[in-house]
Amino acid sequence: MSKVMKNQKSEYGGAGVKLAIILVVLFLVAHAGYNYIPVAYESENFKQEMQTAVVQGVALPGANITVVDSVKNRVLKAAANNNVPSNALIEVKQINSVVQAHVKYTKQIEILPFGLYVYNYQFENTATPTGFLFK
Repeated sequence: MSKVMKNQKSEYGGAGVKLAIILVVLFLVAHAGYNYIPVAYESENFKQEMQTAVVQGVALPGANITVVDSVKNRVLKAAANNNVPSNALIEVKQINSVVQAHVKYTKQIEILPFGLYVYNYQFENTATPTGFLFK
């Protein structure tokens, strides 16, 4: 009644190959996250600092020219702190009674190792003051 089953040659080594595939996939995901997450964090932090600079610039008393210069200085300082590329387009201008800051840049992120896939992270944000200052 009992029948002895013999192992076939195609059944050997299946677990090792699967483990290797899983380790490679985990490595690729970790590498992509390690390179992408800091760039995304810095860009979101830069958005917040742009918004803060615009709101603080509007809240400052003084001449309009100094307000634009003050906001531009704050945005440039925030850009330096958040690793914004030097070729970024940074515009600060006054439209009516509102100061706007507009920043646009592209940063290359190596998603796959050895330069197999490079992602162009595009950042474009326009910060305008909002909140109780304009109600």
